[in-house]
Amino acid sequence: MTPGTARLALFTGAALSSAVIATTSTVAALVAVDVLGRAWGGVPGTAAVVGTGLGALLVTALTHRAGTGTALRLGYLASALGAAAGAVAVPLGHLPLLVAAMLLIGLGNAAAQLSRYAAAELVPARRRGVAIGLIVWAGTVGAVGGPLLLLPTARLAEAVGRPALSGAFLLSVPAGLLAALAVSGLRTARRPRSGRGVPVRTVLGSPAGRDGLAVMVTGQVVMAAVMTSVPVQLHLHHHGLDVVGAVLAAHTLGMFVLSPLTGRLVDRLGAGRVMVLGLGTLLASTVVAASGALVPQAVGLFALGYGWNLCFVGGSASLAVGLPAEQRTDVEGSVDAVVWVSAAAGTLTSTVVLALAGWSALTLAAGALVVVPALLVLVDRRRTQPRRAGSPAETRR
Repeated sequence: MTPGTARLALFTGAALSSAVIATTSTVAALVAVDVLGRAWGGVPGTAAVVGTGLGALLVTALTHRAGTGTALRLGYLASALGAAAGAVAVPLGHLPLLVAAMLLIGLGNAAAQLSRYAAAELVPARRRGVAIGLIVWAGTVGAVGGPLLLLPTARLAEAVGRPALSGAFLLSVPAGLLAALAVSGLRTARRPRSGRGVPVRTVLGSPAGRDGLAVMVTGQVVMAAVMTSVPVQLHLHHHGLDVVGAVLAAHTLGMFVLSPLTGRLVDRLGAGRVMVLGLGTLLASTVVAASGALVPQAVGLFALGYGWNLCFVGGSASLAVGLPAEQRTDVEGSVDAVVWVSAAAGTLTSTVVLALAGWSALTLAAGALVVVPALLVLVDRRRTQPRRAGSPAETRR
């Protein structure tokens, strides 16, 4: 398989997986609210986030043993299995089975997320920002189109005698299988471990590692905290699935559609500047969305999505370019695990805060989280720039 064909396969798998996670997370939250109340709406989403974190470690381990193609394929097959379990859980109102389903779907999401690093390895270092951005951009296809299918799939499910909310899971079964099929042609060598385990000191001791970790964790937590409550907030204000789908589509459009632009910004300006821009965008977006009115909320959630994109692509590029090659795979998988497990806290507490304090308090508190990582990145940039003044490529980090 040529590098171009390999990138297309990675793109397709990531696009299909993004559709699965976007649609199932939305309806799983609504099922949990209907069964146990709005404070429990974040539980299935938390399971998906934890599954993604654990999946990052599992997919990395499988990459060492069997190669990237096999690791990604098994992740996507786990997602299809989870979707099938969810289709059974929804009619029964069986929350434990639904949580298990979302955990498996999270494994597939981990495979899709880590495929951005596989794409980066196919190009020279100076173009890795664009390569990562293109794979993240794959999420546009599924994550924007997926929520827009909520109402049609609900009607289709009702037409065949199933509960409306099971439609998203029924659609996600073939989507997961197609994602596995897309990457089945990838033939990559196993990546042996460095033999020294995860280099924690390398991550925390280098600006590239620590800044990338801090910014990606913050971006994921802020987005998870806000977006977990969006379907619940709209549902409680008596908006239908069509409105829920449209608002989520606006958010996911912001998350993915400008990814090629973000990749070019990383390659031209450096990961550090892009990460700072992303944190600033997150803060501004939460202020706009805090009003709770439908139009400002949709605009703010679009900006929230793009703020996350800047943090995610910028942080990923910081790792892909700024770390030793022999340690890169382990670090990337471990950082992704930390990012997603940290986001579980935001997902789990999101609907609890919504129930206790309301929408405005939730969004403003989430936005305040960007202050510490922004200061960290700015301080690291001031420390490293004087020593790197003679190297343009390094100065743009």
